[in-house]
Amino acid sequence: MCDAPGLVQFLNTVGEMAQGKDAPSIPPVWKREVLNARDPPRITCTHHEYEETIDYSDPSSAATATMVEQSFYFGPKEMKALKKHLPLHLSACSTFDLMTSCLWKCRTAALELHPKQVVRVSCLVNARGKGNNLHLPLGYYGNAFAYPAAVSEVKQLCESPLGYAVELVMKAKAEVNEEYMRSVADLMVLRGRPPYTSAGNFHYQKMGLGRRNKKNRATIFFFVA
Repeated sequence: MCDAPGLVQFLNTVGEMAQGKDAPSIPPVWKREVLNARDPPRITCTHHEYEETIDYSDPSSAATATMVEQSFYFGPKEMKALKKHLPLHLSACSTFDLMTSCLWKCRTAALELHPKQVVRVSCLVNARGKGNNLHLPLGYYGNAFAYPAAVSEVKQLCESPLGYAVELVMKAKAEVNEEYMRSVADLMVLRGRPPYTSAGNFHYQKMGLGRRNKKNRATIFFFVA
């Protein structure tokens, strides 16, 4: 069981072994207990990704809806146009935050959901790094990520400027710290590993770089569900 950084570590190790090394430069570390629930467990943060919500959607309309798969390209020109819709204090937001917010808002509008339906967008957030104070040892390859969700009613999301969605996404990501991760572990114990909320949930993840195009710019692939 590992997350993306853990998989990268494994692939790097395989590459080192293929080059003739006797041992990996970064030895793998198990130590899954570093992310165990506390004793006693206590939920100290809000976890929208696991909240139960009222589903106002009509099952019959969902069954007859025609969903179309389509690819879109957003280059510098398109990103610049999107940023023109943001207030000045959000103009430096990341490409991920901007794309996530834009697609969440557009998808919600396209589905024509009930105005009071609560919708959310969930993003994978890496919990590694000094800023989260998890003190994971070098070589730890287990899961170390959270799946925070930004939430809003359909009416407010669709009628508000793009900056409203961007701020919600940025706030949700910023909440992931050591306390948030400990709270998630405790929630798993207290609530018996509940599934992620599915009603009105939009899953969004940046998977990495693809092949470079003719102008020598790498393509970033975003997977949504």
